[in-house]
Amino acid sequence: MPLTLRDATASDQPTLRRIVRAANINPTGLDWPRFIVAEDGGAIVGVGQVKPHRDGTREVASIAVIPVRQRQGVGSAIIEELLRREKGTLGFKRLESRDYPPSLARRMRVINVLVRPFGIWIIVMRRP
Repeated sequence: MPLTLRDATASDQPTLRRIVRAANINPTGLDWPRFIVAEDGGAIVGVGQVKPHRDGTREVASIAVIPVRQRQGVGSAIIEELLRREKGTLGFKRLESRDYPPSLARRMRVINVLVRPFGIWIIVMRRP
C-alpha cells in the first residue's frame, strides 16, 4: 500500500508517544494536534511535528519512524510534508552555536554531549 500522510488525531496519542519514546526522543512537548502521522495499510509507521518556541522560532521535531520502516523514505516524506505546510520560502542554512535561538542553546549543549559517543551529530538549521 502507498504511504499516507495525515494529521494526527486524539486516538493516535498512545501510538505517537510509543514511537517517539522508542526512538529515544525527549517526550516532552508532544502536543498531538501539531503532529502528522505516516500510515501504511492503516498502521502508523512514522510521526513528526513542527514545534513552536516562546521566542517565535519553529522546530521540525520528534521525527520518528518504526525500525522496520527506517531507511525507506518515511522520515523524508514526513519532513517534506511538514515543510510544505509551513509558510515562507524553502531552504535552510546551518546555524553556528552562537546564533542558536535561546530556546535551543542550552538544550543543544547537553544533547550533543549525550549523542556524540554514538556517532550522532545534531545541527540546528534555519530557513532564510
